[in-house]
Amino acid sequence: MWALRRAANPLRVSARQVASVRGCASLDVLLSADAKNAEQHSEQGCQKSCCCSTPKPPACRLPFSSGWSTWSRSFSSQTGANSGDKVDDLEDGFSDLEVPPEADKKDVELPSEESSDDDAVDGIGLSGDDADAKPDKEPMKKASQSPLLKVMLEAPRNGVSGTLKKWLDGGNTFDRSDIFYVIMNLRKRKFYFKALQLLEWLEDSKVIDLGERDYASRLDLVAKVHGVYKAEKYIDSIPISHRGEIVYRTLLANCVSEANVKKSEEVFNKMKDLGFPVTVFAINQLLLLYKRVDKKKIADVLAKMEKENVKPSLFTYKLLVDTKGAIRDIAGMEKVVESMQAEGVEPDLLFQATIAKHYIFAGHREKAEAILESMEGGDIKGNRNACKILLPLYAFLGKKDDVERMWQVCEANPRLDECLSAIESFGRLGDVERAEKVFEDMFATWKTLSSKFYNALMKVYADQNLFKKGKELAKRMDEDGCRLGISTIDSLVKLYVGAGEVDKAESILHKLSKSNKMKPQYSSYLMLLDTYSKKGDIHNSEKVFDQLRQMGYNGRVRQYQLLLNAYVHAKTPVYGFRERMKADNIFPNSVIASLLAATDPFNKKKTLSDMLE
Repeated sequence: MWALRRAANPLRVSARQVASVRGCASLDVLLSADAKNAEQHSEQGCQKSCCCSTPKPPACRLPFSSGWSTWSRSFSSQTGANSGDKVDDLEDGFSDLEVPPEADKKDVELPSEESSDDDAVDGIGLSGDDADAKPDKEPMKKASQSPLLKVMLEAPRNGVSGTLKKWLDGGNTFDRSDIFYVIMNLRKRKFYFKALQLLEWLEDSKVIDLGERDYASRLDLVAKVHGVYKAEKYIDSIPISHRGEIVYRTLLANCVSEANVKKSEEVFNKMKDLGFPVTVFAINQLLLLYKRVDKKKIADVLAKMEKENVKPSLFTYKLLVDTKGAIRDIAGMEKVVESMQAEGVEPDLLFQATIAKHYIFAGHREKAEAILESMEGGDIKGNRNACKILLPLYAFLGKKDDVERMWQVCEANPRLDECLSAIESFGRLGDVERAEKVFEDMFATWKTLSSKFYNALMKVYADQNLFKKGKELAKRMDEDGCRLGISTIDSLVKLYVGAGEVDKAESILHKLSKSNKMKPQYSSYLMLLDTYSKKGDIHNSEKVFDQLRQMGYNGRVRQYQLLLNAYVHAKTPVYGFRERMKADNIFPNSVIASLLAATDPFNKKKTLSDMLE
């Protein structure tokens, strides 16, 4: 168990000593949490957290050793102490929706959790060479602070070109720094189409000279608006002198964000063929991809990382911690933390929050609480930035008093992100009235709110099956002129599915996504597929499955499992399913294998209680 913060400082010396010895520093040690290794370390007087029975310092303050390659053994073969036959079950129930089984229907995301956009594509605005770094967070400019931003926000969606020409004819000029902030603000507001038109006009009019990062920014917006295949074609129009590594890594990040395995691998290999170095950015993108679609390939990425002598970043460790935690390999997760600290990589609050989250859902409440105490510091009022992250964590633990305590620090002069976190946290605790009060109180300060705050309350209603309130909020959003985004649609689908109106949920999904020209979330389709599957509705299950493929969601095991479940519940054999999976480069795990056996028309020994008889 993690110990109190006061144990941290003395152990820092121990950590440096262990790191300097490097006796356990090879790739053959990291993440192997099996009993044999633990016994060996114990005999050698190892001070690692996996070996010591005495209390340990708080999260990210452990003495440790480093290394990587036992990921290959303990992850690919699943022979670790916390692994075994149940790992595939856990992967199936968790990896796709990122929701652990113990959480039921509750959303377990933390504020600003992993995002291909945040940790990848937005890096194109950096002036340095560190592909994994992120720019300092700039406050979103108000329109009054930037005349050009005001003009862009007021411009008709398809009238940006004319608006910019009018701006130039009016004697105004374009300053590169102002353009940068305008584009960043449009991105933050998710006005990708307008941002793309701005860059297109700048390139066509030659008002300013564009550099590689400008072209990369345009490529990123093309991918967001038109898809990765058009983005790839756009590269051909970029001057060769500006067709560098930044451009291709931007394309790679967008392929990963769409979970397009084939195209992601093609782009990664293309970068190597062009002679670009293998960077931690590219490695992180592959890890992020395989974390979502095929965790067993993570071992290959780590081997490549070692071969290319690429040093992991904080984001690398976060991905590995999250992956280990998702399959409940807590010992393996702790080894990742040990390795990180041995390399001198400092954790941030979100990294600690990720560890705490997995401790919570693995049933290690005491460890989680110790981390939360460490995150609070000695004075939470002086460490206010931690409040927005601690709010949902205390809610996961069911600690309403602590949620109230965190909110009291912020309530008198709240920030937008804190309000968002409070709405979600009170909703998770089932305190709908408190969540509603936070939402309504926001209007006293900000007058108008963006759709994401409506979405937060909509999620509360969806989670609590408050169908009528959800419909009323959707109507209010429309009246207030809020754009119904994919998160809103996802919550509406959940509301209607929870009310038993699955056909209506499917109709809403298609109509709203089509009218708003948006790609629905994977989870929206999965909710429909899961519901049809439980009913044994093969026709609609196959239809939703096909829609998933059409939307580019093809490479995830969960959808195949749900489709097979539909055949099981319908007590109907399925033909050629193995071939379908093989064609999609999907390989059955233990759960899929048992379902295939149960639905195999040529299998005389039925399983799953003889097709649920």
